[in-house]
Amino acid sequence: MIEQQLAVGITFFIYLAMMLGIGIWAYLKTSDLSDYLLGGRNLGPLPSALSAGASDMSGWLLLGLPGFAYAAGLESIWIALGLLAGTWLNWSIVAKRLRIYTKEAGDSLTIPEFLENRFEDKTHVLRVISAAFILIFFLFYTSSGLVAGGKLFETTFGLDYQFAVIIGAVAVVSYTLFGGFIAVSWTDVVQGLLMAAALLIVPVVAMSVDGGWSATRAGIANTNPELLNIWTSIDGKPLGAIAILSLLGWGLGYFGQPHILARFKAIRSPEDIPTARRIAVSWTALALLGSLACGLASITFFDTPLNDPEKAFMLLINALFHPVIAGVLLAAILAAVMSTADSQLLVSSSALADDFYKAFFRQQASQKELVNVGRGAVVIIAVAATFIALNPDSKVLDMVSYAWAGFGAAFGPTLIISLYWRRMNGQGALAGVIVGGCTVVIWKQLGGGIFDLYEIIPGFALAAFAIVLVSLLTDKPSLSIRQRFDQVAGL
Repeated sequence: MIEQQLAVGITFFIYLAMMLGIGIWAYLKTSDLSDYLLGGRNLGPLPSALSAGASDMSGWLLLGLPGFAYAAGLESIWIALGLLAGTWLNWSIVAKRLRIYTKEAGDSLTIPEFLENRFEDKTHVLRVISAAFILIFFLFYTSSGLVAGGKLFETTFGLDYQFAVIIGAVAVVSYTLFGGFIAVSWTDVVQGLLMAAALLIVPVVAMSVDGGWSATRAGIANTNPELLNIWTSIDGKPLGAIAILSLLGWGLGYFGQPHILARFKAIRSPEDIPTARRIAVSWTALALLGSLACGLASITFFDTPLNDPEKAFMLLINALFHPVIAGVLLAAILAAVMSTADSQLLVSSSALADDFYKAFFRQQASQKELVNVGRGAVVIIAVAATFIALNPDSKVLDMVSYAWAGFGAAFGPTLIISLYWRRMNGQGALAGVIVGGCTVVIWKQLGGGIFDLYEIIPGFALAAFAIVLVSLLTDKPSLSIRQRFDQVAGL
């Protein structure tokens, strides 16, 4: 437990007060549902990029990934390579077209609304099923952030784990409830910078104490030389194609993450995207490198094996820094948790407010009413996610892995193909969402042999196949749909 908890607690309090202050400022700038869900589509390249990165990485960047690097060594590099490639590809092939198309397709605020408008689905089936998958997978994703927050408060202040989870949930809900997307995006800027700084400072100091990278490397080799081999597991066996593809496959998830895609829709102009892409990829590269370095440094820094490797980053801070500095660095974990959980709560609330409430119950609802419904949905979803997170045996990386795969498979192929293929129709889109999402759920329950492959890969592949097959076997899209596609593709 951190010494001089008062100093750390004061630092946390100041940090939370700053985030709440941003939330109140954003509340005054939020007048309608577009402001609440997308910030009025007026986000510049810097906040777009940092907000996308911070909301993407979550608590797993400071807990789950260092823990994996601690346990698996350089094998963890494969995940980082997949994520970095996925970040670049997402900004390169999805961002611009999605920004343009969501505006042209009825100024769509959510992914389910975009799919409905893109394919002129009057039955609302595509929108409802898409929103249902968002709610299901975001419950697990948001819960992973609350688990990370619980571990932070438990380790830092010695609180009961379940009580710590509740405190974390209240902290996240407080400013998301007030400010919506504007608050979430600008707090993400602060949190993204704090996360990057912490991930660069902590491993550098830890390795310096141990005598530099050469000494750290030698120490890892003495512990287990296989930890330094990117091609083998810790027991010396070759990783094999399934293991490597499973780790690289994390990169496929980017194309279907609603909380990341929201930043593409909200960016001020398509012309801002190249600048935002360079910032986002650079931030991601630095953050991933620092996260892996924290895990590797922990292998030699601690004399005894860690019972919970996911606490490696926190324990390094505890051992290396003065309580005031430790409080700032530990706030980076809280930043990682909050920057993702708030985005996920906002997207989930949009699914309830815009894709269910407005679409089915109150089509003529006022903007103020929809914003209030969205705020109420934030509370409801937060309570459900908190309930799931109360299990003290929950692992951040496992929960993120499942939700990440679900979104990537359900929405990744559907969105990419809808942005690039003129022949795709609504039936194909529906098939892609259902097949991708269900494949992840079913594959996760199986195990052994080919079923050890990360579920996002079969889910992504089968969803893409289903989209093409069903679209070709059913009617062509209407003339108006094809004309609008041609218009967007020509921009």
